[in-house]
Amino acid sequence: MEMAIGIRTSLGPSPRLPASANTYRNPRVAPTSVCFFKEILGRRVSCPSLNSRGCSNPKVRLRRTTTRCSTTSTAKEAASVSKKKSMTRRDVRNIAIVAHVDHGKTTLVDAMLKQAKVFRDNQTVQERIMDSNDLERERGITILSKNTSISYKGTKINIIDTPGHSDFGGEVERVLNMVEGVLLVVDSVEGPMPQTRFVLKKALEFGHAVVVVVNKIDRPSARPDFVINSTFELFIELNATDEQCDFQVIYASGIKGKAGLSPDNLADDLGPLFEAILRCIPEPSINKDGPTQMLVSNTEYDEHKGKIAIGRLHAGVLQKGTEVKVCTSDDTCRFAKISELFVYENFSRVPVEQVQAGDICAVCGINDIMIGETIADKSSGKALPTIRVEEPTVRMSFSINTSPFVGREGKYVTSRNLRDRLYRELERNLAMKVEDGETSDTFIVSGRGTLHITILIENMRREGYEFMVGPPKVINKNIDDKLLEPFEIATVELPEEYMGPVVELLGKRRGQMFDMQGVGSEGTSLIKYKIPTRGLLGLRNAILTVSRGTAVLNTVFDSYQPWAGDISTRDQGSLVAFEEGSTTSYALFSAQERGQLFISPGMEVYRGQIVGIHQRPGDLSLNVCKKKAATNVRSNKEQTVVLDSPLSYSLDDCIEYIQEDELVEITPLSIRMCKNPKLTKKR
Repeated sequence: MEMAIGIRTSLGPSPRLPASANTYRNPRVAPTSVCFFKEILGRRVSCPSLNSRGCSNPKVRLRRTTTRCSTTSTAKEAASVSKKKSMTRRDVRNIAIVAHVDHGKTTLVDAMLKQAKVFRDNQTVQERIMDSNDLERERGITILSKNTSISYKGTKINIIDTPGHSDFGGEVERVLNMVEGVLLVVDSVEGPMPQTRFVLKKALEFGHAVVVVVNKIDRPSARPDFVINSTFELFIELNATDEQCDFQVIYASGIKGKAGLSPDNLADDLGPLFEAILRCIPEPSINKDGPTQMLVSNTEYDEHKGKIAIGRLHAGVLQKGTEVKVCTSDDTCRFAKISELFVYENFSRVPVEQVQAGDICAVCGINDIMIGETIADKSSGKALPTIRVEEPTVRMSFSINTSPFVGREGKYVTSRNLRDRLYRELERNLAMKVEDGETSDTFIVSGRGTLHITILIENMRREGYEFMVGPPKVINKNIDDKLLEPFEIATVELPEEYMGPVVELLGKRRGQMFDMQGVGSEGTSLIKYKIPTRGLLGLRNAILTVSRGTAVLNTVFDSYQPWAGDISTRDQGSLVAFEEGSTTSYALFSAQERGQLFISPGMEVYRGQIVGIHQRPGDLSLNVCKKKAATNVRSNKEQTVVLDSPLSYSLDDCIEYIQEDELVEITPLSIRMCKNPKLTKKR
C-alpha cells in the first residue's frame, strides 16, 4: 500500500502524523489505503505515489506515512496553468459546512465561534447562534446561508453555514463558488442521508476538497466504522477523483466542543478540527494584479445602507468610493459606485477601505444588484459564469383573498401587492420561479418542495399579506412523447414495531423499497424508498399518525422517471359550513358525530369554509351555527354538552390536507381552509 488516507480501521500499523497533529494522535488507529477500499467495491484504480502533495498548505511537509488530505486535480491543474499570473493567499481559508438536516452543523459552528474567542467570557450567548431568523429558531432548521469568520493561528477562516433540508438546496448551490473546501458533517449513528448525497455531489462537481466530520460521536449507539465506510462508498458512487476520496476524517462532539483524530481519543477542544482546516483546505488562488472580478452569491437588505451584495473577490482589489461595472451573463453592463465595503470578522461585518482578492466581502451602493451578476473593473472587467441551480419540482397557485372575511386582518390584500412581493422574492431565491396565472389575480409559484414554498407563505403572512393558495402539484415533463414525473428518495427512521403500517402506507403511494437496515442498538430501523413526489404530498402526517409520532421522514430529489400511475392521497371528505355566523356548542355537538372538527364554539365561519374531516368519502355540508330553540317548556335537567377537542392544523398541515377543489386562506392572524368557489360554480 502506497497511500494513506483519513479512513481509520484496525488494519496495519499506526501512521505518523504531521507535527501539528501529533498531540491528538491515537497509536491504536491506523489508516487504510484508497486502493484497498476501491478493490473491495469493485473499482480498481492506480494509487498516486506518496511523493504527491497530500495537502495544499506548503508549510506542512508530509513524511512517508502521514495524515493525508483531499486536494482536487482541478485545483492542481488550474494552479499549474496560471502560475505566472496567479498566487495564493496563505492567510485565508474559505469553507462551507454542509450536511443533512439535524446532523449538527449549526451547533458545531457555535462551538467553533466560542473557542475562537468571538464572544466575551461574560457574554450571554444563545444556542444556535447562526439561526438568527425567527422562523429558523421556531422550526429548529437552517433556512438561509450565513457568513461568519474566525481567526486561528494568524489565519482567517471564512465559514458559511448552509441549510440541511433538501428544499433549500438552492442556498447550498449558490454559495459553493465562494469556497475552496467543505466540511461534510455526518451523524455518527445515521451515517450519510439523502441530503448528504445532494450536498456532497455539488461539492465534488465544483472540485472542492472535503473534510469529513463524524459528529455526535458521544452518542451511546455511535458506529464510526460503519459511517466512514458508508461515506467512502458514497464518494465512489458520486465518481469522486482519487484525490477527493483521500479525505481527512475528524471525530467530533459539537455540543461538547471536542474533536480528535480517533473516536475514543478526543482532545479537550476543537484543535484537531482547526488544524485539519488549515492543513487540508486549499488556499484561495487569486489574480492579485488582474482586473477586479467579484461574483455576487448572496444579497441582504439594510434599512440604512440599502441592498448589500455578498460574494468572494476572485481577482484585483475593491476600494471604497470607486466606480465599477456590473456585468450580467448576456454581456449587458451598467456602471455603479461602491459607497461602503465590509469584511466578516468574527460574528459581525467590519467596514474597511479596500478588500484584497481571495476574501469574502459585502458591497453597498448598488441598489439594483442581483445574485449571479459580476462586479468588475470599470474599464476591462468581464462577467464571470453565472450561478445555475436545479429546476423546481413543485408548484402552487397564489391568488387574492376572496372570502367574506377579506381585509379584516391583513394590510396588503390587492393583486398588485401580491405580485410585487412574489417577484421581489426572486431577487435572492434563485431556486424559486414565479409566473402569471390564468387570471390577473393569480400567480404560479414553483419551488423545490412544499416546505420551500411554505416558508415563503409564512414570511408573507408575518409581513401583513392576505391571500389564498391552492394545493401543491408536481411539475411533469414530456420527453420523446413520454410523460415523466419527479421521483424522490425517501428515508424513514422508525421503531421496528411500526414497520408494518409504514411499509403498507408507502406501498399504496407507489413507493419501491430498495434498502432496509437497523440503526445502532436503539431498536430502530432505517428504510429507503424511491417514491413519486406526488406520493409525498400529505405523507408526513400520515406516517406520524400510524407511528404515533415516532417516525422521522427525510426526502431528496432523485430524477425524472415515467409516470407511476394514479395515487390516492386522501380517502376522507370534508365537513363544510353552509351558513355564515358564529358557531355554537349545540350545533357542534351534533356535528362532531359526522367526523373530526377544526373549530370550537364562538368562532366566526362563512359559507364554504371547511370546518372538519368527514368520516366517510365525499363532502358533507353542515350547519354549525344553529342555535337551540327557546321554548317555555322547562325540563328538570338540562342536557350536558361534551365536545371533543378540535384538531389543530398548522400551515404545513393545511397545505398537505387540501385537494384539487380546496384552498387555504392565509391572513396574519388566521389560517382557514375553504372550498374553491370557482370550481364549485362550474360543478
